[in-house]
Formats: sequence, C-alpha cells, structure tokens
Amino acid sequence: MQTRLPQDFLDTENGKMADSILRSCVHCGFCTATCPTYQLTGDELDSPRGRIYLIKQMLEEQPVSRKTQVHLDRCLTCRSCETTCPSGVEYGKLIDLGREWIESKNLRTVHERLQRWLLRKLLPYPKRYAWLLSLARLVRPVMPTKIKKMIPLKPVVGDLPTTTHTRKMLMLNTCAQSVLQPNIDAATRRVLNHFNIELVYEAESGCCGAIDQHLSASRDAQKQMQTNIDAWWPRLQNEIECIVVNASGCGSHMKEYGHYFRNDPQYREKALFVSSKVKDLSEVLTTLPLKNTKKTGTSHHIAFHSPCTLQHGMKITNHVEPLLEKCGYKLTQVRDSHLCCGSAGTYSILQEKFSKQLLDKKIQCLGEHQPDQIATANIGCLLHLQSQSTVPVVHWVELIDQSLN
Repeated sequence: MQTRLPQDFLDTENGKMADSILRSCVHCGFCTATCPTYQLTGDELDSPRGRIYLIKQMLEEQPVSRKTQVHLDRCLTCRSCETTCPSGVEYGKLIDLGREWIESKNLRTVHERLQRWLLRKLLPYPKRYAWLLSLARLVRPVMPTKIKKMIPLKPVVGDLPTTTHTRKMLMLNTCAQSVLQPNIDAATRRVLNHFNIELVYEAESGCCGAIDQHLSASRDAQKQMQTNIDAWWPRLQNEIECIVVNASGCGSHMKEYGHYFRNDPQYREKALFVSSKVKDLSEVLTTLPLKNTKKTGTSHHIAFHSPCTLQHGMKITNHVEPLLEKCGYKLTQVRDSHLCCGSAGTYSILQEKFSKQLLDKKIQCLGEHQPDQIATANIGCLLHLQSQSTVPVVHWVELIDQSLN
C-alpha cells in the first residue's frame, strides 16, 4: 500500500512503525474471512482492511469524523486477522496507534468519556472492585435475571498448598480475576505444587496494564507496566524461574512489554527481559509429566474455547487440548473456533450489541456436540460465556486440578 505520511511524523519511531505496517498490507482481503465484525455487518469499514485504510487517512492528516472512531471502536482487537494475513501485517500495533491518535481529537461524548474513565479506575484495582462486587452480591437476589447472570456467585476456593519448593515461579495476582474467580489461582497453585513448583507473588506489582492500553490511556498503562517491571526485576535476577500467567489476556499484553518500551532507553532492555520470562500456564504444564491419576475425567466431554489472546495474541495453539486429554477428558469439535466470543476485555460493556451477537454464535458452536462442560483460558471469556451458557463454564486448570486431586 502506498503512503503519504507527513515527514515530521515519519521521522518519529511511531511514524516509521506505522509506515512499515501500512506498506506491508496488500489489500488481499484474506482478513475479511476471519474478522468477526465484518462477518456481522458485511461493511468493509468493519474489516481490518477497511480500518487500515481509515488509519492511513488519519495519519496522512485527512479530515477525520466521528464515523472513523465508531469503526475503530467496533474492532475487538482479537487479531484473528494477523493469524490469517499472508503478508504478516501487524494489525494490533497499528490499531493501537490509530486509536490513541483519534482519542486525542476528543470526539467522544461526555457519557462515553465517563464510562471509559470508570472502567479504567475500577477494573485494574482489586480492592475497589472487591467492594463493588460484595455490594452487588448482596442485592443479587432481587435483581432481574439478566443482571443476576452478570454477577458471579462467590466460588469455592478450596485448600491452598503451604509447602515450599526449590522451583519457584512468580504469578500475577493483582487483577479482577483475583476477586471474581480466586478459585482459578488456587487451582493453579495446587497443580504446580503437585509438580514441586511453588508460586510466589510480588505485593508491589499491580495490573498488567492491558485495560488502560486498550482504552487508549497509554501513559497510565506505561506507569502500571513500569511498576511491575520494577517490582519483578530483583526477583527475576535470583530465584524466580518465570512469570506464569493463567489469564491469557494478561499474558498476551505482558509478552509485549518489550514493544511498549521500545523507545525508552531506561526500560527497554528490562522490558524485553520481563517479556521473555512470561509464560502462559499451558506452556509450563506442557513441559511436565502430566497424567490422569484419578480417572474421574474419562466420562467428561469438554468443549474448549481458545481465547483470541491465546491463539492469536500469543500464538499458542494445541497446548491446552492435549493437556486435558492426558487427564482423561474427551475434547469435542468446535466449529469456527478461531472466532471471538465477544468478550474482548471491556468490549462486552462498550459494544454490547455486537458482543451479544458474537456470544450467541459462540455458545451455539460450543454446544453443538453436547459437552458436559466448557473450558476456556481467560477470565473475561469465562464470565462472558457463563452469562448465557446453560453448560457449566470453567477455567481449564480447574479440570486439571480435579483430575490430580
């Protein structure tokens, strides 16, 4: 694709990156076949190819309207298009830049700005979120059914291991998952303890920064990431083997810390090192001698929903399914498994209409072969699927935990 970006922008690192990405797109259209929003609307501007053109127009300083922002907002950032693209277009990086650029034009309504600000000031902070969730659970019995489904019940956490081990891994424990579904972290600790691995936490760390980054608040996201790098750095120099993540949304973002600090001479090398130490839980368990020790899973049929952040963001495929099969579970076929469920971080709140349509499709595909349970690898997908599924939805590590204990 030909570009005519202003020279002063081309002279910046972002300008060089944008120009390179834009030029790598040949408008072949392969991405339209795997774009969830294009499948819903059939509108070229709701496809990666169309959004790339809109971003190109913006960066070339052509007039920008509210319409452009609407089409960029509709993107789930699922990055399915990246998996499909034969030219290797780094669409995720480009739309990140485009959204931040158009956000600076202040085209949003007061209501939109307030909604996005509240999400940024609530979701990344467990203590704030825990207070609100406790209040919601108190009034849950008198709420309409639709709202009831959006308020998860307090889960059973179970016993936590107290044994110390030589092998130690760091785990992120400072996001909404620790409040909403602490049972996931508990199951992770028990499973790794089974293999003589101890999980430790760093109290000084915080949210991974994904929420702020994807809501175009890059400065706040940068501060969160810096806090984490500073908190983890001393531990990573000593006893910690890796940073294990059981929420693929967080893992996908943390594996790109190096990209976000590429222009920062103080943090660039540290960020790259931290990113290299991040491992999805499935990457860790794949290296361990996992086997079914209880045979309780042999009669259970599982439909696995692979989150976009796992299969398209981190490019991790065919890891979880073999692990479940080793533990005796039977995996069902899932049609259109590459498509997003509609959760996509805050998307289910900010783009409710599209999110609901995608959820309907995903629930239908997951349930076609009548599974006993649905498993997934990200807290956002899990809660989104739970809100409508009549089949129990769990994190896949909970199934591993059940088979080992």
